[in-house]
Amino acid sequence: MYDLLVVGAGPYGLSIASHAAAAGLSMRVLGRPMASWRDHMPRGMFLKSEPWASNLSDPSGRWRLDGYCASQGVTARHGEPIPVEMFAAYGLWFAQRAVPEVDERTVTHVSAGPGGFEAVTQDGQVLPARTVALAVGVTPFTEIPPALRGLPASLVSHSVDHHDLARFRDRDVTVVGGGQAALETAALLAEQGTQVRVLARADRLAWNDVPPPWERPWWQSARAPHSGLGCGWRNWFYAERPGLLHRLPERTRIRITETALGPAGAWWVRERVEGAVEVLPGHEITAARPANDGAGVRLEVVHRGGAEGSAVVRSLETDHVIAATGFTATCDRLSLLSPDLRAALTRTACGSPRVTSGFESSHPGLFLAGLITAPDFGPAMRFVQGATYTAETLVGGVRRRLRAGGAGAAIPAPGRGGRSEAPAGARR
Repeated sequence: MYDLLVVGAGPYGLSIASHAAAAGLSMRVLGRPMASWRDHMPRGMFLKSEPWASNLSDPSGRWRLDGYCASQGVTARHGEPIPVEMFAAYGLWFAQRAVPEVDERTVTHVSAGPGGFEAVTQDGQVLPARTVALAVGVTPFTEIPPALRGLPASLVSHSVDHHDLARFRDRDVTVVGGGQAALETAALLAEQGTQVRVLARADRLAWNDVPPPWERPWWQSARAPHSGLGCGWRNWFYAERPGLLHRLPERTRIRITETALGPAGAWWVRERVEGAVEVLPGHEITAARPANDGAGVRLEVVHRGGAEGSAVVRSLETDHVIAATGFTATCDRLSLLSPDLRAALTRTACGSPRVTSGFESSHPGLFLAGLITAPDFGPAMRFVQGATYTAETLVGGVRRRLRAGGAGAAIPAPGRGGRSEAPAGARR
């Protein structure tokens, strides 16, 4: 029986695995490394986060993004975005050096079992563990506007469904949303010859400012310090003190999570959108149905920017709709958990599972990481920035849980990292 199973091998899962291995835990990490970044983001995208805020976490801080870039003859510079393909390759490089062997099988089911948990892999193997850390990323939580639900995938998709946008070349596509995913997807579509428009509910698009230089006069840094989530003391607090944010009242935490760092485009994508993409701000889809010829979608759209705030309804037809409308991370969408385990989780007011200061859910031994913990730890958990705090803190929580005796044997002394020994016959 393992001390810990890490389900998911993205930035959070790999970081947790690195810290767990260094702590001497018998552990295993399952999932295709960096799957979301390799399979669910169109080629040509860039990281919105600064390179120095996009590191995966190992206890020694040795395997950083800038080190990988240097090994490839590239300098990671403040204010210069990194291609998503390079970040995905960095994650694989990190996994090879900082993490025990990754089992690339998908976990299809997790349930409570004797002494802890049982996880079932895609080929039917059952893996027992005293504790489990779910680091499943964002793809289980995709949000599609109600008016578009029920239409076939040939007509409506989410932005995470696309690694290659070439299928839309010379077609008409409508992108829904006003954030980075929507705007960069629209830019890439326009640049390949797609007729593209953006529908956004907001009255106008928001754009992030060009970041100030890394080296600044002291008084500018004191007024608005750099942080992994942007400049300013508020962003610094969100990025650097998620443990303190966790102590705030639940209502306050949820409000911060829902309102901080709202939808906005990166400064470097603005010139690729303005003048190249039709943008319809203040528009919302109220109904959608297949077009009469079945080859496209007919949208009913309301614009509330008419005279004296009146609503103007219009119709438009498009070949395909891409909903870049974010994610809703709630307990109900943790479908790989058994129904009884999922139903037993204590929830916050917004439907996410409530977690302790050590990232443990209300079910002893079940730990959570990433986006789904944002209502408890704030907006840093929506970005790679949050992986370091999560990995360090969550592994500490796992050690406390095991030490308490309720989930299994005593904790081994922390090691120096490297590969953990698996139970006989457990490795593929």
